[in-house]
Amino acid sequence: MSPAVTQNSWNLWRRQILAIMRIDLRKTFFAKRGIWIYLLAFAPEIPMVGHWLFRNNPTVGSSDTLGQDVQIFAGIFQFFYLRIAVFFGCVGIFANLFRGEMMDKSLHYYMLAPVRREVLVAGKFLSGLTAAVVIFGGSALLQFPAMFWHHGRELMNAYMFSGPGMSHLISYFVAAVLACIGYGSLFLAAGVLFRNPLIPAAGLLLWESINGFLPALLKKVSIIYWLQSICPIPMPVQQPRGRGNIMQLLVIDIDPAPTHLAIANLLLIATFVIVWAAMHARKLEIAYGTE
Repeated sequence: MSPAVTQNSWNLWRRQILAIMRIDLRKTFFAKRGIWIYLLAFAPEIPMVGHWLFRNNPTVGSSDTLGQDVQIFAGIFQFFYLRIAVFFGCVGIFANLFRGEMMDKSLHYYMLAPVRREVLVAGKFLSGLTAAVVIFGGSALLQFPAMFWHHGRELMNAYMFSGPGMSHLISYFVAAVLACIGYGSLFLAAGVLFRNPLIPAAGLLLWESINGFLPALLKKVSIIYWLQSICPIPMPVQQPRGRGNIMQLLVIDIDPAPTHLAIANLLLIATFVIVWAAMHARKLEIAYGTE
């Protein structure tokens, strides 16, 4: 194949990917059935604002230090945001990119167009990823002021610009983006491969939940292990006097990997899954009567 033909092919695929993204982004951002994704993404701001309104109220006689709030933020982000909000939000965004089109009987329009299946998978994944990063990455950035803005300006300037605050914020944002990439690739593949993607999503949720109990080697065959390795603060768990609690069950014995290795492995996992889904998309057939 001559360089000119190769360049023309790449230009065509790029234009097709951008066209698919424009179509799907409108559906993702403005779909009425996706309102719950926005509610889920911005739900962490509610307890964070409530925390400084009530916990740090002088009339109540209780006030947390900045260090305590940093630990609380780490717990909310890793326990609720990554494991629940981003996980289920990616189910809603990515699993419907193909399966939702089948349910709406609109996927055949893409199939009738002169578009390679691999290009279709790439365009849909990038559209879902753009929406997920804007929604969940944006929420992660807003959670910081929601949690810490009640502290004095001098203290916050020292924490953000003279201390580790800015690096913490960047690490949490990167973790949210990589969660969208990792979970998004898996749920997109589930939408391509399975008639009901909720079944593999339930299996993945169970696997991610028992990650703390798994041997060291099996822990690494998950998304949450690598995401927690990126987070700058380990998830705090109080040691109870009596029985264990649910948070202990989810974070037992997490030995984090180096940050650069965690980022690289998450990107490799997502790339492998997307390529795998693109290969299977070649055999994808429309059978609305059986859906």
